[in-house]
Amino acid sequence: MAKVIVVTSGKGGVGKTTTSASIGSGLAASGAKTVVIDFDIGLRNLDLIMGCERRVVFDLINVINKEANLQQALVKDKRIEGLYILPASQTRNKDALNRSGVKAVIEELKDDGFEYIICDSPAGIEQGAMMALYFADEAIVTTNPEVSSVRDSDRITGMLSSKSFRAEQQLDPVKVHLIITRYCPERVKNGEMLSIADINELLGIELLGVIPESESVLNASNSGEPVILNKDSDAGKAYQDTVERLLGVECDFRFIDYKKKGILSRIFGV
Repeated sequence: MAKVIVVTSGKGGVGKTTTSASIGSGLAASGAKTVVIDFDIGLRNLDLIMGCERRVVFDLINVINKEANLQQALVKDKRIEGLYILPASQTRNKDALNRSGVKAVIEELKDDGFEYIICDSPAGIEQGAMMALYFADEAIVTTNPEVSSVRDSDRITGMLSSKSFRAEQQLDPVKVHLIITRYCPERVKNGEMLSIADINELLGIELLGVIPESESVLNASNSGEPVILNKDSDAGKAYQDTVERLLGVECDFRFIDYKKKGILSRIFGV
């Protein structure tokens, strides 16, 4: 049975699209037919991070408006079998999204055998974000370890529990997971960032993943390759662990404890 997962946050710039790309890639690599939908109408970025921007012809809005069919708009990933991208429009605004159109697209994807439908939400609680989360079965709330980001994430959690289809129909609630991005144990120790315990106390959401602060994330975005594919990077390993947990595999959290650098590390940066 297909599962619709929204990747969301209250604050911009916390790594939603990076997370959507890596989670989608990891799920597809596990053998599940997966599509990632970009709901950030007018500010399309998913295709850049996935490295397929030159292959985009039609988009989500074209499909909703019946200017193209779904098969014309889906972009098949060249690296991972079973991974597809449904890009956003760069020329329309978020008012072009409507609930009936989004529902029709999701239902057609389910009929086409997709096992995971990842909805990459824009930040906040405006039209695009509400459309992205409305039909979700599960949600991945993405936050940075700072007070403003965590506070906005709490607001999004409230929307999931009150404004989603499941909430309106009094079905089982949307299952909510938490991913903390740009986590730096040294800065936590120095009081410059919230700790995992602090965030848990504020949000009380099941922790799915902790992604360390890493230059490999920016490098991956610039090269059009999801960071999860960089098997040598800490961020890539952390995203792979996150996908494993999403699939029900128990694994320890890595890269969350502060390790004091020895003298050679301080001198040579190793």
